[in-house]
Amino acid sequence: MTVFSAVPLKSPRTRARPHVVPVVLGGTAAACAVALVAYLLWPTWGTSGANAPDKLPVSIGGTLFNLPVNAIRMKIQRHSGPQERIDLDFLYPSLEPPGAPKHVTAETVEPAVQSIDRIFLSIAAHHDALSPEQRMATIYPRYLDQSAATPADGLTMRMFRADTPYGSEDLYSAASPALTARCTRDAATPGMCLSERRVGGADLTFRFPRSWLSHWHDVAEAMDRLTAQLRGLKG
Repeated sequence: MTVFSAVPLKSPRTRARPHVVPVVLGGTAAACAVALVAYLLWPTWGTSGANAPDKLPVSIGGTLFNLPVNAIRMKIQRHSGPQERIDLDFLYPSLEPPGAPKHVTAETVEPAVQSIDRIFLSIAAHHDALSPEQRMATIYPRYLDQSAATPADGLTMRMFRADTPYGSEDLYSAASPALTARCTRDAATPGMCLSERRVGGADLTFRFPRSWLSHWHDVAEAMDRLTAQLRGLKG
């Protein structure tokens, strides 16, 4: 006589259930751990983030500068460490980094072109090229008009001859405060001045409107002060 057991048989699904529970719990714990790590490591910087640095240490030509982030004109240059060249601009006369760029419309484009309220600065490694002082002493005199120049308010202007590479420019110089600047003449666009100085392994090139030379003492002192600030010195 065949005897049947009273114990019900478990289905394969029922037998597998005890193994599924640990797997589910383990997967849940792993997901929570990944989420926690992602939260802790998620970058907090941004263009206006509270932790975004105001200044970046940048080495140009082996010379260290401490540069305001908002003054750096190109986003690709907004990182610390060695760089070959960097371009900046500062409001004048405050020498503060500019804020967000203004939206230019048809009504504002003409005043924007006519009025420049900032000083532009490029810092580049010079790689032992001729220094600004050497150019002033040995190169520029070859191209200057030999006519006498009379200082005005301590600032001397000399014209370059028309048949030279600087034919559309004038050379300004002063002793105290020290200033040397090559300036284009006013034409279809306002004249601009270029003033260079060497700091360690880098050359600093300042650009500003020629019209500012009417208060050249302030401009020369502003360039000195700005150079000191970017080096982390008192200025």
